[in-house]
Amino acid sequence: MKISVAIITHNAAPELARCLASVAFADEIVVVDQDSSDDTAAVCARHGAVLHQSPWLGFGPTKQKAVALCRNRWVLSIDSDEEVTPELRAAIEALPAAPPPAAFAVNRLSRFLGRWIHHCGWHPEYVVRLFDRERAGFNDKPVHEAIETAGEVGRLSGLMLHYTYETMEQYIDKLNRYTTLAAEQMHAAGRSANLWQAFARSKVTFWRMYVLRGGILDGGPGLVLCLSSGFYVLAKYVKLWRMGTR
Repeated sequence: MKISVAIITHNAAPELARCLASVAFADEIVVVDQDSSDDTAAVCARHGAVLHQSPWLGFGPTKQKAVALCRNRWVLSIDSDEEVTPELRAAIEALPAAPPPAAFAVNRLSRFLGRWIHHCGWHPEYVVRLFDRERAGFNDKPVHEAIETAGEVGRLSGLMLHYTYETMEQYIDKLNRYTTLAAEQMHAAGRSANLWQAFARSKVTFWRMYVLRGGILDGGPGLVLCLSSGFYVLAKYVKLWRMGTR
């Protein structure tokens, strides 16, 4: 099977270098960048990736643009802060040229504040990443985008590692941007919220992740993640509430 890799990135050169090294087995690597000011271009050149520039269109449309720039029918979509493990690479390389499924999901293991998170509802986490672009593609959601398929979805062995938030600064920065995008998406869909809903949803999120989904077993980082996730929900719904009062 000939595979193209599609990546979108912005000012993430160190992470991108690790990501590109892990997908060196692919026949083609396409990177769509949003005018990075770091050495993203040099990193792409070292790893033989084809670099394109594009304005930010939202996560779904920007990722689909990267897919459209690929030559091969089968595309592996990966974020710049992710890494394909040798086991996952072997599973991909073992696929036949034309497998029946329209797409394959991979099990992603994410890292938070220096610890791999095995609970909290974060793992196991199967995400569709390898797909036949004639039978699948990204939806147009600006945040929390997903690959939609017109056929069966299989699963691959091995892990995809996700170096998501090594510092609280990273988390807080993304939390502000992502909650705004999510609130705007819900507002555009005609949804509304009040302060009681924002508070209640936040508390439910924390207890579900920390107790029901075993976040307590992930130690200090697990506790911080569950509390932060509760605040994420609070911020999203407070922003939605404020949009309805304007």
